[in-house]
Amino acid sequence: MLNKTVPIFTFVLGVLITVAIAFSWKSCKSEKTEVINKDYYLLNNQISKLNKMVVLEQDFSSFQTHKSAAFSIAGYDVMPKEMVLYTTAKAQVSYDLSKMKIKVDSANKKLIIEELPRAEIKVFPEVKIHFMNDYALNRFDKKNLNSIMESAKANMVKNVDKKDLEKKGRKQLFENLNDIFVLAKALDYTIEDDTGILQKIQTESL
Repeated sequence: MLNKTVPIFTFVLGVLITVAIAFSWKSCKSEKTEVINKDYYLLNNQISKLNKMVVLEQDFSSFQTHKSAAFSIAGYDVMPKEMVLYTTAKAQVSYDLSKMKIKVDSANKKLIIEELPRAEIKVFPEVKIHFMNDYALNRFDKKNLNSIMESAKANMVKNVDKKDLEKKGRKQLFENLNDIFVLAKALDYTIEDDTGILQKIQTESL
């Protein structure tokens, strides 16, 4: 009787252990899946908050002088006229982050930056007449005024250092993306940059 009881007990014990292991494995798998889904949601939610944004604004100003005369005699200007223009400009560097491609690889705990948008640089110039001196017989007419002012605007746009603006814009972009990077690192994700832009920003900052 004892010999029969032992195998039955062993069999039942084996079944109970198998069931316990199965439930434990299922529970661990469920918890792991829940963590992966939570990480994926947190990172994607942070990424989705980034829309098109202006990351940098910078102001410029300069004085531009225009001189001319009705005619010259023996090297002397007759009825000269002069205009001093005060030109200002607001430059903006923006990135359309809806074009950004960042992949969240939850299984391998990687945040992969596949594509970052190019900088959009816009310059908005304004011109005011600071000083004007002319003669009744040699006036600045409306056509001259418009031409001179448009030329002053064009010169301002041309003289804005767009490469320097782009460099500063990239640095600001990195700072704006830093919230995502901090969150990723807190979740033990590694960051992979397929664009090479982040490495370039870090090199420029040294």
